[in-house]
Amino acid sequence: MKQVYFIINPKAGNGHCFKIWERVEHQLKVNHVNYLAFFTEYPGHAKILATQIVQKTSEQKIVIAVGGDGTMHEVMNGAVNDNKITLGFIPGGSGNDFSRGFQIPVDPVEAIAVILRLAKQKGLSIDIGKIKLAESNERFFINNMGAGFDALISYEVNQSRMKAILNKLSMGRMVYVYFLLKKLFTYKTTTIDLSIDGKKHIFEQTWFVTVSNQPYYGGGMKIAPDAEPDDGLFDITVVHQLSRWKLLLVFISVFWGKHTHFKEVKTYKGRSVSIHSPTKLFVHADGEHIGFTPFKIDLQVSALEVLTRRSHPKEVEMKERDSNDCY
Repeated sequence: MKQVYFIINPKAGNGHCFKIWERVEHQLKVNHVNYLAFFTEYPGHAKILATQIVQKTSEQKIVIAVGGDGTMHEVMNGAVNDNKITLGFIPGGSGNDFSRGFQIPVDPVEAIAVILRLAKQKGLSIDIGKIKLAESNERFFINNMGAGFDALISYEVNQSRMKAILNKLSMGRMVYVYFLLKKLFTYKTTTIDLSIDGKKHIFEQTWFVTVSNQPYYGGGMKIAPDAEPDDGLFDITVVHQLSRWKLLLVFISVFWGKHTHFKEVKTYKGRSVSIHSPTKLFVHADGEHIGFTPFKIDLQVSALEVLTRRSHPKEVEMKERDSNDCY
């Protein structure tokens, strides 16, 4: 097996991730797996650790993020320029949309068992998105990114102490509902100038635009039901000209991917996307606040290798038979 590195965010999941790591570490010892483990100490540290691993050696290696989607986002951004790295993920956060989209079990014992099996095979080469904002350097995303109302909610959630409280009660998703209702009646929609592969679209009274590389975001919302991380295309979702009450119906239906049936929800596919707006809108990448509009995104085809059951039918069959797998 390749050299295995773990980057653990012990604060993910309101500190629950450290207990997850203890269970993972026990399985590694039982299976006599050689590994190196590093713990993050502050926001952005996972990216630094991943970069240091990249620079440390030129050998083929596996880097596994243990934490939430934000941890995976940081690790990916630190490792994206090394084609000798394969990324893995053990879910330990509150959202864990990467594990949903890439079919990794939520149970840590099952997750590490799957990861160790997949590590013996070639990973799946997936696309990622490269973001360029006016006020910052390039940034990459692996799940999705968005601008507008959903990015504002994501920002509020990540700044809130309520998230930690609800995570303790295993009710982490409810914090999204709380802030959605709180901001729903004060948020001001705006006109969006959206360009997809050079073709311009103008949307008035726009709530948000999401660009997806896989189906899930926001802790299980199926925002882009048809998104595939290796098809060479983004899935773009636009929600506009929608009343505040009807937006609640869209919000409810998005968990099953049925929101696309609303006439106010437009979907597109493309490889290059840019957004301008008359006022600055919040922008998130993989659920993390990264800045404000305007921005431009370009697809990076087969830019990253990941361990996922999406590419291994036998693993998917095992998942369906696995009673410990919550997905």
